[in-house]
Amino acid sequence: MLCGYLNKLGIKGPIKTWKSRWFFYDENKCHLLYYRTAQDINPLGSIDLSSASFDCKTENGEGIFEIRTPSRVFTLKAISKQAMTYWLQQLQMRRWEFCNTQSRFPSNVVALRLHEGAKVRWNSVLLTCLCVLFCFYIDVVDNEDFLPLVKTPTEAVGLKAASLPAPQTSTALPNISLKHPWTEIQNTVYNICGSKQLWGSNGNVFNFNEFQEHPEDLDEEQEVEEGTLEDGRVESRLNWIRKARWMNSGFPGSLEELSRERNPMDKVSVLQQQILTLTEEVKSQKELVKLLHKALEAAQQEKRVSSMYLTAAEDKDRLELVRHKVRQIADLTSRLEALEKEKKELEQTLTLRDSHIQELREHVQLLMEKNHAKQEVIMALTEQMARELSDPLQETKTITAETLYKQQEEIEHLKDDIDAYKTQNQFLNSEIHQVTRLWTSVAENAKALLMKCACLQARNCQMESKYLTVLRKLQESVPGLPNSYAELVKNLIQEALQWDVKDEAEEALSFELNTALCPSSEYDEYGFMTVPDYEIEDWKLLAKIQALEIKSNKLRSQEMVEKPLRDRWNNMGELNPSAELKSLIRSGIPVEHRQRVWRWMVSRHCSPLPDHYQRLLQQSRSTEHPACRQIELDLPRTLTNNKHFSSPTSQLIPKLRRVLLAFSWHNPAIGYCQGLNRLAAVALLVLEDEESAFWCLVHIVENLMPADYYSDTLITSQVDQRVFKDFLSEKLPHLMAHFEEYRIDVSLITFNWFLVAFVDSLVSDILLRVWDAFLYEGTKVIFRYALAIFKYNEEEILRIHDSVEIYQYLRFFTRMITDGRKLMNIAFNDLNPFPMKLLRNRRSMHREEMEAELCELEQIKAAYVKERAEQGP
Repeated sequence: MLCGYLNKLGIKGPIKTWKSRWFFYDENKCHLLYYRTAQDINPLGSIDLSSASFDCKTENGEGIFEIRTPSRVFTLKAISKQAMTYWLQQLQMRRWEFCNTQSRFPSNVVALRLHEGAKVRWNSVLLTCLCVLFCFYIDVVDNEDFLPLVKTPTEAVGLKAASLPAPQTSTALPNISLKHPWTEIQNTVYNICGSKQLWGSNGNVFNFNEFQEHPEDLDEEQEVEEGTLEDGRVESRLNWIRKARWMNSGFPGSLEELSRERNPMDKVSVLQQQILTLTEEVKSQKELVKLLHKALEAAQQEKRVSSMYLTAAEDKDRLELVRHKVRQIADLTSRLEALEKEKKELEQTLTLRDSHIQELREHVQLLMEKNHAKQEVIMALTEQMARELSDPLQETKTITAETLYKQQEEIEHLKDDIDAYKTQNQFLNSEIHQVTRLWTSVAENAKALLMKCACLQARNCQMESKYLTVLRKLQESVPGLPNSYAELVKNLIQEALQWDVKDEAEEALSFELNTALCPSSEYDEYGFMTVPDYEIEDWKLLAKIQALEIKSNKLRSQEMVEKPLRDRWNNMGELNPSAELKSLIRSGIPVEHRQRVWRWMVSRHCSPLPDHYQRLLQQSRSTEHPACRQIELDLPRTLTNNKHFSSPTSQLIPKLRRVLLAFSWHNPAIGYCQGLNRLAAVALLVLEDEESAFWCLVHIVENLMPADYYSDTLITSQVDQRVFKDFLSEKLPHLMAHFEEYRIDVSLITFNWFLVAFVDSLVSDILLRVWDAFLYEGTKVIFRYALAIFKYNEEEILRIHDSVEIYQYLRFFTRMITDGRKLMNIAFNDLNPFPMKLLRNRRSMHREEMEAELCELEQIKAAYVKERAEQGP
């Protein structure tokens, strides 16, 4: 048994001081209980050792150590360094024993004692204890080379120390607990009332806690057995059991029996038992009254029915009452049959469970016999080992004196090596501890520095962008400046254009925060140029400004926006249509998930036919399609700002050619239309596979876009432009009035947006976010983003009051959009949503109008041709 006196440092009381406490280890719960004295009945508190760590505090004084739990740190002090080492070793060994017992011996092993005889139970318990001790012995042997075992200090450890007075502390305050006044009062009353007579000569807090933990209906034999296994205090527990049974059997019938109890504590117990007995009797009387009330109500009900039957004037009424009773009898009969049927089913279930219990008992018996056999084998091996160790004469005959001397010398050397390794091990453990602390501190500092560097980079990009914007404004006003100022502005612009963006700009922290900031490349993940190379000087400076603004937005949103969004995508399992998935797709799909999500969105609407793409390629090789020449002309003009298509020798050019030829044979009604090359190119960049890109193109043309969108007349595309003008008038009336005032036809700018879904109009990062939502929701996304683009630049457009300048601004104003998050919020949150039904109705209305106009135009054309034919040459 592990118990003894230790000094505990109180840190939450009014005064911080050392107080002497009696500590006792509870092996059932792996808790270390502490009391004011060894004779107290209630503990002041407990320490959970199952997940605690131990630490020596030699710098604070001799004998001081700490027990660290997840919720609190306990500082304890032993009377000597030897006692401190003993406590640490014993606590660690007891914790190992508890963990091994919990992991190797489940709780159902102990339950075997409830169904077997006393002898079998005792053998099972002994076998279990032997197995635990054997496993514990192995663990101790494996770990004993770390620190040698310390002998038990008897002056303040063990049961003998309980009879000794508590060690006195240096403080002048009494050794009481100010935090537990009620516990102090209980312990004081217990000591005053003579606890020894009630609990036995050896009764103390350990017996009390153990009885509290067991149910009240345990039999006497089980209590005796547990007491024998733990500490041998059988007599004390039997006294407690007999007294409890006597108190539960009833209370004395006269005051003479109460007066015979000399001990005041016994008198109080008898009176309390009388109160409990009377309370139970009152409860039973109440239940009897309830039953009598129910019987009285039933009799009154029967009386009322009989009265109704007797007072009935006619036989018809009496017959109806009889029929009602017959129906009640039939109902009760059916309910009785159902209950009997349920009873039979329960009996069958009980029989099956009894048979199952019998099988389990047989299995338990087999396991016990197996354990018994193992125990016999262990005993035989132990006896054999003892015989071999007790017969050293035979070994000495074969060992000469010289061999013995060499072995002793070798043993001494090995002992020296062991001591050296132990010292080195302790030193290395301390070094590892220090290095771990330093590494943690360095990692935290590095993380803070990387965050600070990202913020500084974002601020730097903003300053550079503002500087270039000022230069651009000066460039526009150069004709009005003096020659010296104009030359200076020109030199500053040339110098700014020569900055190497890939050396200046750096990306934000990686999401794992394991790598330092890395320089950004000249191209992004899909091969688009980060700074497009425009021939017009004004546009070059604009591209530089745009690149800096985009990098600044990425750096500022990397940790707060992009990282949580990426974590949500990483936790996303199987893809299923939902509101959460729709919101995530609108926010943008991360690069590492985009290919998988795009394939899933295409496969939802297009079921790829086996070998269909290969058959189309074979057909294109054998027969030349009429659109083949137009396809060859458009290939060099596809995504010129992307390195995968900028050269005729690029690797994706042949793949794009095969995808477009296969689609021309797949859909002969369309064949090929200018703009399909850019749609297929974006699909190839993301999906990388030819066949997947082909089915993505099929999904866009045949499912997402309306019919005749890419026909020869492009009639549906023109209809969408009229629909968009209606929405623009409703959502942005001031801007539309501004366009009408200067006779601006926005369809000249927006027609290409709708035809190719913003390809070559928006920067790659924003473009792919638009495509993410477009592939999932359809063409209404194009209307939303088109309105959002005008809303994004509305104030700037309203400042221009010249039609030519407005057209020039609309040519490149999409390149001024650098904040993709802001554009997304405008598209899906700021603008009032419009349902798909409204879009279909508007398309139908404008299509009828356009078809009528085309019919009228054909009639005018035919009349003109007829009139010219009549007039002659």
